Amino acid sequence: MKVEPLVEMKDIRKNFGAVQALKGVDLILNHNEVLGLVGDNAAGKSTLMKVLSGAYITDEGEILFGGEKVHITKPEDSRNLGIEMVYQDFALAGNIDVAGNIFLGRERTLGGLGALLRVLDRRGMAGESRQLLDRLKIEVESIRQRVDTLSGGQRQAVAIGRATAFDAKVVIMDEPTASLSVAAIEKVLELIKQLKEHKVAVIIISHRLEDILNVSDWIMVLRLGRRVGYMENKGLTKDDLVAYIVGARDDFPEN
Repeated sequence: MKVEPLVEMKDIRKNFGAVQALKGVDLILNHNEVLGLVGDNAAGKSTLMKVLSGAYITDEGEILFGGEKVHITKPEDSRNLGIEMVYQDFALAGNIDVAGNIFLGRERTLGGLGALLRVLDRRGMAGESRQLLDRLKIEVESIRQRVDTLSGGQRQAVAIGRATAFDAKVVIMDEPTASLSVAAIEKVLELIKQLKEHKVAVIIISHRLEDILNVSDWIMVLRLGRRVGYMENKGLTKDDLVAYIVGARDDFPEN
């Protein structure tokens, strides 16, 4: 029995005025896989992912999720499908603790005599947050610790943890290892592998090609708004990817 891809994007086109950012891009993300998305600046990587996450509406093309056509016109649509995006700036509230950030916008409350008397279930959110971080092997000193006191690597981990807290099926990461220390990069890459073990599919955008080669099952190359390659990560080198990205090679093992 054929298993449908988890996500399939077909002939995606997006224009910004006279600028064609995406020129009929196809993407396939299979269940329990990590897809590395690479390309030079202005290749269309972030634009394509913003279409999938609902930040942009595609001008043409279609998106299938689990084999069913879906309409994504806003971030809520993608979240309802289980698609979460972790941006390069983390999008965390520094003056709120770890648990508060994980539940930001989805706070749990305790019942009371009417809506005015409802209060935050801080204990419940803290307990669930600790279970989530422990499951993903994310180390923070305290769930009550303010996020602005965390290291860059810890903040990235909290942002990833938040993305997976509500039954995420797909996590998109835009430059997750940018501006991190070597030790923090290793922890983030290990976290990506942990997500795969927990049956979460991942799309990672990165200019750090060594990271892409480290964690990806498949690699997709974009150039000037077009998909120019889609290949399994077997025996590829950093030099191979650079050559494909700049157009020095086009002998893709297309599948």
